[in-house]
Amino acid sequence: MSDHTSFVVAIPARYAATRLPGKPMQLLAGEPLVLHVARRALAAGATEVWVAADDSRIADALEGSGVRIAMTSASHASGTDRLAECARIAGWDAHTVVVNLQGDEPFAPAQGIRAVADLLVRSGADMATLAAPIDDAATLFDPNAVKLVQGHNGDALYFSRAPLPWPRDAFADDRTRLPTGGHWWRHIGIYAYRAGFLQQFAAMPPGRLEQVESLEQLRVLEAGYRIAVAATPEPFPPGVDTPEDLARAQARMAAQG
Repeated sequence: MSDHTSFVVAIPARYAATRLPGKPMQLLAGEPLVLHVARRALAAGATEVWVAADDSRIADALEGSGVRIAMTSASHASGTDRLAECARIAGWDAHTVVVNLQGDEPFAPAQGIRAVADLLVRSGADMATLAAPIDDAATLFDPNAVKLVQGHNGDALYFSRAPLPWPRDAFADDRTRLPTGGHWWRHIGIYAYRAGFLQQFAAMPPGRLEQVESLEQLRVLEAGYRIAVAATPEPFPPGVDTPEDLARAQARMAAQG
């Protein structure tokens, strides 16, 4: 691990998820979803893995797994607020590199988790995240697939649920196919920041663009901070947000044996 940035992973886990109640405790191959996510973080070589939980059932499920538990308030409005409390409980200093791994990513590749920590340090940006190419029009038009556009320096210019950038001439003729050129990127919801910036982020009032698009990362861009973006070195299979996603994840886990 000496070639890589030293980092900690924090996993927000809220029991009362709206689309999949009790989500962290839903079983995948007979074990709670949150335990699979925690194992991905441990496999990535994090110096510490913390789960920011809001319910003692989550803490009980993780007993003996090698991860630490931060019991956080059940009233947090967002995962960022929950992680800011977790960072205070953990006592990380302002320079600690924190990777925010969503609690519904049981297949997150270890290489991708390390890559976002390395990118933060290499870029000198306030935050770092990953993206994957979009190669079909259906994904571009899907509002649940968040798109991003980048500047020459690799920093994010904007994140949106809308199809961006819009190929004017090609879409004037046909909106069922993407033209060639590879200009489209899907955002992968993993972040790295230093613990000091995490506290700043959580303390900022919600931004106007964030409220319009329901995308928390827009708060950072609107306030003038940098978010570095890199292509993920390995695919991130879909996370688990709905009962249908859970069924797909169970089938995937069974296929992997």
